[in-house]
Amino acid sequence: MFFDTHAHYDDKRFNEDRDKLMMSMEEGGVSLILNSGSSMRSSKFGIALAEKYPFVYASVGVHPHDAKSMKDSSIDELESLAAHPKVMAIGEIGLDFHYDFSPRDVQRLRFREQLELARRLGKPVIIHEREALQDTLEIIKEYRDLSGVFHCFSGSWETAKIILDMGWYLSFTGIITFKNARKALEVLERMPEDRILIETDAPYLSPEPKRGRRNSSLYVRYICEKVAEVRGVSLEEAAAFTMDNGKHFFGIV
Repeated sequence: MFFDTHAHYDDKRFNEDRDKLMMSMEEGGVSLILNSGSSMRSSKFGIALAEKYPFVYASVGVHPHDAKSMKDSSIDELESLAAHPKVMAIGEIGLDFHYDFSPRDVQRLRFREQLELARRLGKPVIIHEREALQDTLEIIKEYRDLSGVFHCFSGSWETAKIILDMGWYLSFTGIITFKNARKALEVLERMPEDRILIETDAPYLSPEPKRGRRNSSLYVRYICEKVAEVRGVSLEEAAAFTMDNGKHFFGIV
């Protein structure tokens, strides 16, 4: 029923019950999960998870936090990982000037390298952006031929329109269930239905009424319920169009 298009099951917070949790997804209404890579290690882990569970797919990429750890050979390694039949995207990649865990010039370099890889492979990209909007937009405008999604979107309608006008997607997390989510809800209400994705970003950003707990794909239902409420449709309709959008974006048949 639900497609959680962005989760991190490589996270150590799932070490004690990962398999049990994955086995509960069908009963919880979760039909598909995309495990998003954020480092070489997590990208490899996501592939192993996708091999184990038919309903799990993976993306491979290096998050801006870890851009400093990339070597010149890392792109070749990512390209090799991306050849796996269940790797559907490059990501999450982008810029993060909030923490600056990697130098900004290194973030920009590795971001462009991974966008070039996506272009070469014909795969969509998953974008992480935090307090680096102008730089991110300037860079992605060089790659209008790619298909992309801004994950965990909570920006303004003005920003959303720039992204949507490129033909790209926006993905919404549990943030839309928070009381201060005014901007994201405005975007969700105004944007085209066929460009909406939903995600948990598990184990982070648990939605209401589960805030303070470890997040999991089982909570994607609450995000979909909010989408349905804002769009004025039933939960089943929202689940159906976000499922269709996710499958189309990632090329899942």
